[in-house]
Amino acid sequence: MLSDNQIHDVKRTWAVVETIADEAASLFYGRLFELDPALKPLFRGDMAAQGKKLMQTIGVAVASLDKLGEVVPAVQALGRRHVGYGVTDAHYDTVGAALLWTLEQGLGAAFTDEVAEAWALTYGALASVMKEAAAEVAASPEAVASA
Repeated sequence: MLSDNQIHDVKRTWAVVETIADEAASLFYGRLFELDPALKPLFRGDMAAQGKKLMQTIGVAVASLDKLGEVVPAVQALGRRHVGYGVTDAHYDTVGAALLWTLEQGLGAAFTDEVAEAWALTYGALASVMKEAAAEVAASPEAVASA
């Protein structure tokens, strides 16, 4: 679990990233598709709108870090929905790498080792919840319909 200091670091640095949200989303997707070009077809439609959704979703998760239990059902639902988009466990690693790279670009010198660790733990915890929910869908295909 995250310490109070790690939660503070994530919230503090996210506030900075939010001021460049459109640029951060563009950096993120650019890096994601550079790391794995095969992911690009999973994203259909307006990438600017997709970027806004991404930033909003991260914002909600960050705001809820000190009460993570309250957002677990929403994070599980997100994981189940992602199965339908073709997302696999391996994609979560690529997304995590793109996210950390984006944060490093956006935060510059403020992206310290401590901040990097706090973000890695945050993403890891949320991705684990999503992957577990996705695994339930794989074990029980009718769960996709309820996602």
